[in-house]
Amino acid sequence: MGINLSLENFFTKINCPYKKSNPRPMKFIILLCLCFQVMCINAFAQEYKYHTVAPEENIYRISQKYNISEEDIYKYNPDARNGVDVGTKLVIPLMGEKTASTDDTPVTFKTHKVAKKETLFGLSQRYSVDIDDIKKYNKQLYSKELQQGDEINIPVFAQAENSTPTNGSQPATDTQPATGSQTVEVSRPKAVAQSQDPVQDTKTREHIILPKETKYGIARKYGMTVDELEELNPTVDVLQPGIMLKVGTDVLDEPVIITDDDFQFYEVQPQETLYGLTRKFQVEQDSLIALNPALKDGLKSGMVLKVPTKDSEGRELEDIDVEMNTSAERERISLEGELKDFSTKNLVLMLPFNTNKVRNDSISNSAQLIQNDRAMRIALDFYSGALMAVETAKNLGISTDLKVYDTQQNAGTVTSIIQNNNFSNVDAVIGPLFQATSEEAAERLSNTKIPVISPLTNRELKYMPNLYQARPSDEMLRDRMVEYLAENSQGKNVIIIADASNSGIKNTLVNALPNARLVNPGGNNNISEGSVSPSLMKDRENWIILESDNLSLLASTTSALYRLARNYKIKLFTTSKNSSFDNDLISNEHLGRLQFHFPSEYKEFDETASNSFIDAYKSEYGVVPNKYTVRGYDLTLDVLLRLGAMGSLEKSVESNVVTEYVENKFYYRPKSNGGFYNEAIYIMHYDKDLNLKVAQ
Repeated sequence: MGINLSLENFFTKINCPYKKSNPRPMKFIILLCLCFQVMCINAFAQEYKYHTVAPEENIYRISQKYNISEEDIYKYNPDARNGVDVGTKLVIPLMGEKTASTDDTPVTFKTHKVAKKETLFGLSQRYSVDIDDIKKYNKQLYSKELQQGDEINIPVFAQAENSTPTNGSQPATDTQPATGSQTVEVSRPKAVAQSQDPVQDTKTREHIILPKETKYGIARKYGMTVDELEELNPTVDVLQPGIMLKVGTDVLDEPVIITDDDFQFYEVQPQETLYGLTRKFQVEQDSLIALNPALKDGLKSGMVLKVPTKDSEGRELEDIDVEMNTSAERERISLEGELKDFSTKNLVLMLPFNTNKVRNDSISNSAQLIQNDRAMRIALDFYSGALMAVETAKNLGISTDLKVYDTQQNAGTVTSIIQNNNFSNVDAVIGPLFQATSEEAAERLSNTKIPVISPLTNRELKYMPNLYQARPSDEMLRDRMVEYLAENSQGKNVIIIADASNSGIKNTLVNALPNARLVNPGGNNNISEGSVSPSLMKDRENWIILESDNLSLLASTTSALYRLARNYKIKLFTTSKNSSFDNDLISNEHLGRLQFHFPSEYKEFDETASNSFIDAYKSEYGVVPNKYTVRGYDLTLDVLLRLGAMGSLEKSVESNVVTEYVENKFYYRPKSNGGFYNEAIYIMHYDKDLNLKVAQ
């Protein structure tokens, strides 16, 4: 049944937290057409712009249009030698007289508080800035009108700032060319820049991005980490030729673009060692240092190294991802800066509110029902998070037409909902929550190719082309933990403890870790200090892998290891953190001391850290959101941002997009027989203070 209009009354009556906002679309839908704009950047007396190839144009005609040679175009667009297609974007170096273009990078921003009856047109006239530029830096204006009291950012461009003296300084003149400018944001004479920021000028210089350059290559050239490069250039999300970056001054005298397929760039991950890298890339340590002279001063996390892609016999290193990330370490991106499609998204939520059980004449019945109905509680929590995700997306410029249906935990009800409602323009369906109803919804909508995202099921779902499993299965969690152990246990003394009911995973671990030792629990499922200590080593870390859901075995093992940890370096692992680990008989103090590691589909957020969603939720409802609320927020926001950035969920899968939010991350991969699954998994561990941390 559809509950678009009745759900708020239902929540109010049963005194359930409900965000009173209207998720339906605005009266007017604003469509934003993104295009590459002309860029004019003062640097080394050279300026650039983008040119979109029109029908019947070729390189010769384009070169004539801009009064440059064809070789000038090929220099910045090497692929153009093979021909150009209509719509191709070319970097054009501008020679001689400037074309009608302006610098589209803001120098700074002015904060403007909207007064009564003010309009975007009026503000654009007042500040001499385009309406589109105001919207660009206030994305909420794509989906809502100006309101009195709003504070918005008005971009101030270099041309405007340089025409007006600031802090008593003189404006730039024709006799003071800006070609020696030492900062990226402001195009002004060198003397002015140095007088205002002399310290910064001694530590940074400018770099103009060339075609095919990457952040890895640029960071390496200037002796920086990628994080340091991004910190210096917070407004540059995507590298585009012609853009100017702030970089360090320690210049490496070699090209920043790798043209030889035998090599690639690699960013050093935390806790990696030089020995581990020599094994990973099958290269001698001296050779790796020769390729990367900075290694003489030691290996540091974040360093960008030049590494081989082939072994000594010229064979491809199959275990190295071309993008420098394994599936577990693939680079995560934020889709907020990638949004292109600002049309209204049509979203459907199918959740088991079980409103058919609520008696209209009894508030006490409703309250009692929530206490006793776990599915309803989860649905309400998930829904409250989803609503806040809709609001977040709206502030980013994405409006949502949200329809909500009560599945009543019944596959037949799901069928009735789909048959009796119009789903023709739906972009995605989130829910139903449980396996049978999720599969029913996907099957009924399979002919329309509407994606159905199952949010909570951790069981293997049927193979259907439009079914997305957003929660990794238990088997996937175990497989990922085995991979982690195999990848990181070199040099460790590995000990496996598993009871008879876990012989299958024990065999898997033995095959993956052939040097591991086995300690078998006795017939009474008990482990003592005496049964483990002969297998321990004092000269290295001891990694204990514990596989059981037997409470007696878990309690005795963790207690024994806790005492032994006074004299040995011990870490505890499991491939399945089942409910027995949460029993009161298992001491959290013991798990913390043993730095207990386990796989998880989510991480717990830090309540003491500031987070816009957590803070907003606590302000709205007065409580900290639980994992189902956060799941509703993360999943709904991810779907909306994928639609806004890629146009469809399937295209986002093709793009290998990895996203991460408050507690959850998403990396969808296609199943061999149809459908998609999320293989983004955390390896979590406790520290000695019982804080939960991400190990990988």
